[in-house]
Amino acid sequence: MKSHILEGKVRHRRAQPVEYSLEHDVFYFALDLAELGDVARTIRLISRNRRNVLEFRDTDHWPEPADDIRATLLDHLRSEGEDPTGWQTTLVTSLRVMGYVFNPASFYLCRDAAGILRVVVVEVHNTHLERHLYTLRAQTDGPKFVSSMDKDFYVSPFIDMEGRYTVHVADEPASLRIAINERRDDAPVISTSLVLARRRLTNRTVLRMLVKHPLITQRTMALIHVHAWRLWRKGVRFQRHGTAVAEAAARRAAAADVTPATPPVAS
Repeated sequence: MKSHILEGKVRHRRAQPVEYSLEHDVFYFALDLAELGDVARTIRLISRNRRNVLEFRDTDHWPEPADDIRATLLDHLRSEGEDPTGWQTTLVTSLRVMGYVFNPASFYLCRDAAGILRVVVVEVHNTHLERHLYTLRAQTDGPKFVSSMDKDFYVSPFIDMEGRYTVHVADEPASLRIAINERRDDAPVISTSLVLARRRLTNRTVLRMLVKHPLITQRTMALIHVHAWRLWRKGVRFQRHGTAVAEAAARRAAAADVTPATPPVAS
């Protein structure tokens, strides 16, 4: 199978208003979306849309929960002006572990029939159970995929809604490296990176990952709250979800010289 496991580290470095960094061991699944049925039939601990130790559920993905994630992604690519005939689409994500998952970000790597990484769709989730898509195309030629986008989704109560992301993807035979750098007013805010080595997707490898990284999705949510508490202790400003979203909408409207028909209401 083309599907495989990715194991390595996530690193996160904040430059302002205080310096703060973290590093954790992680593993992800890189699932060829054409092989989801084969993965569930071959790997005993993984099921699709039914209970198991590890579960892939289509409804865990996309802003409007998907019934068939591959069909949903291909329809999205067509709506974006692409013809995905013959494309290989790989989803880098975490699966449910004992029924629970939280994916801060999942990545759809979309290669054309010639094997060129044409589109990267970043699916971002926040702890308010909201989901958002950024659809990226390479902005430069070269071996690495590089693209950028304006920030328009609330992610953390310790990061405001102003900023711009630059995304780097190095999808190489033995490894996958993804870096997301956020800047505001041309100054660095946060740098996040995944440095991952490829592992074969086998029953033995899956079992080894579960032993080495137990309850990894539950651990992800726990660590989010641990680091949030540490930032709060350092005095970083806490921005409530509804207020931050409303303020960002008002700023965008003012910049466009447009008055919203209905003033945003903080929740």
